[in-house]
Amino acid sequence: MHLTPAQKRVYDFLQTYITLHGHAPSYDEIRRHLGFRSLNAVYKHIRQLEERGYVRSLGKNKKRALELVDVSPGAASIPFLGVVAAGTPIEAVEVPETVEVPESFLAGGEHFALRVRGDSMIEEGIREGDILIVKKQPRAENGQTVVALVDGEATVKKFYLRGADVELRPANSAMEPMVIPAGRVEIVGVVVGLLRHYRNRL
Repeated sequence: MHLTPAQKRVYDFLQTYITLHGHAPSYDEIRRHLGFRSLNAVYKHIRQLEERGYVRSLGKNKKRALELVDVSPGAASIPFLGVVAAGTPIEAVEVPETVEVPESFLAGGEHFALRVRGDSMIEEGIREGDILIVKKQPRAENGQTVVALVDGEATVKKFYLRGADVELRPANSAMEPMVIPAGRVEIVGVVVGLLRHYRNRL
């Protein structure tokens, strides 16, 4: 919630009052409860909350014409494309499924989800059974965690371009990196999020 302390005090009071009484407080009740010296200060904070999308005015001629706007994060469905190895590359199996993920994970472009198998990315907090949220794109920057195809088989690793080669580095000190000619590696996407125990049936 990106509000100033004063704005948050107003919002919290509105939320509590509406929960208890079923309607919004009057501006004078807000002023008295929060100790503002004038109604103008109340008007200012309510207007700012409206501009930020936290409250909605229902009419200028009503004393209690305010309602809270649901600002909880939404969800979006993205394709679930199977299993990707965080160890030895395996083929990602395409299945007719979708998963719902918070919209905050998605920032333009196409996304898809894969379930992790193996423990080569354990030091990055990626564990067996996790669901990865992947932004589909053909390029990556050094150090990004990617889903890559190596000779057609999918793996998740940290990406580094080394001249004519690509290093796919595990985040597991017990494992060695894969150094492969760049022509054998296709970047499928960059990992942008992770869900743990999100849907056990997948």
